[in-house]
Amino acid sequence: MNPSRLTEAVKAQAQELGFSLVGVCPAQRPPHWEAFQRWLQAGYAGQMEYFHRRAQAYEHPRFVLDGVRSLVMLGMNYRTDTPIDPAPGQARIARYAWGLDYHELIRRRLRQLGRWLVQQVPGTRVRGVVDTAPLLERCFAQQAGLGWIGKNTLLIHPRLGSYLFLAALLTDLELAYDEPFPGQHCGRCRACLDACPTGALVAPYVLDARRCISYLTIELRQMPPKELRPKMGTWVFGCDLCQEVCPWNRRGAVSQEPGFRPASGCNPADAVELMGLTEEEFRRRFEGTALWRARRAGLLRNAALVLGHRPTERGLAALCQALYDSQPIVRAACAWALGRYSDPEARSALQKALATETVEQVREEIRRSLENLPA
Repeated sequence: MNPSRLTEAVKAQAQELGFSLVGVCPAQRPPHWEAFQRWLQAGYAGQMEYFHRRAQAYEHPRFVLDGVRSLVMLGMNYRTDTPIDPAPGQARIARYAWGLDYHELIRRRLRQLGRWLVQQVPGTRVRGVVDTAPLLERCFAQQAGLGWIGKNTLLIHPRLGSYLFLAALLTDLELAYDEPFPGQHCGRCRACLDACPTGALVAPYVLDARRCISYLTIELRQMPPKELRPKMGTWVFGCDLCQEVCPWNRRGAVSQEPGFRPASGCNPADAVELMGLTEEEFRRRFEGTALWRARRAGLLRNAALVLGHRPTERGLAALCQALYDSQPIVRAACAWALGRYSDPEARSALQKALATETVEQVREEIRRSLENLPA
């Protein structure tokens, strides 16, 4: 089979497996390599040390698959239900985390596509990756004609918008290559920059992850910086604000993939209920989903911050109880959140907790909240 016919067959097979977009580009040094290095040097990766550890590997796909010649770039639409505005005591989860863990779902499809390609060309080498290998997926997706990288740093397709999971199938075969997506189509729009409450988009096409709500709720293992906590709003896992305001997402197609539909309690989530989860309950509910990445301590920390953002009677009771959680980060978040309640019960709970708390970080959060509360 010649490269053109094989490429068309690969694309047809990928679409049959449920991929919304497919394009092919040569394995080469990504055009955004230098910009990525500057991003790392600026410290914008925060605590995501894996970027630094594998920095040189991002220079060429051969560090992912030796002998690679072609990248089959794939996009899968995950836009499903319309987000429901959370009521007091509730929280928002980013759309991509509403259903099953996309890593596992897409990996299964990639394995199927890889096996199919090996059947067509016995002896060929393939490797499928989704979000975990040192590969600048958005850059290669643009090179494969799938869309352009917007000012919010996400890949945008003119018909599907930006609610897309990206993946790649690397192969040592030489395929027929698509033209790179022509130009940028954000124009003078700066809706995403203006909508970000924490100022994470420090310039068009430049994200300071240290200020991004997604980073703060998922990657960061400590308490978020004090000045950012009030700006995180009701997000308990991830954030979609820069996508929700994007004009290219106004009329995106709806995904038919059942695995991406919101599970019970995800659109929206009950922050008060989350505060009461034991380790076993957390595992039983979230193992196999994207929320597992935050671990119980991270998710409860985030839920406490949400309850501090919008004080409620239910939230007050949950925070007072979790002031004695086994995890210091959860206790610290509860202490901060209670400092935003004017109810005398909040002051009383903080004073009692201070008398027994032994971790200095938590004690500092308690003292600061007591200073802010009315006597």
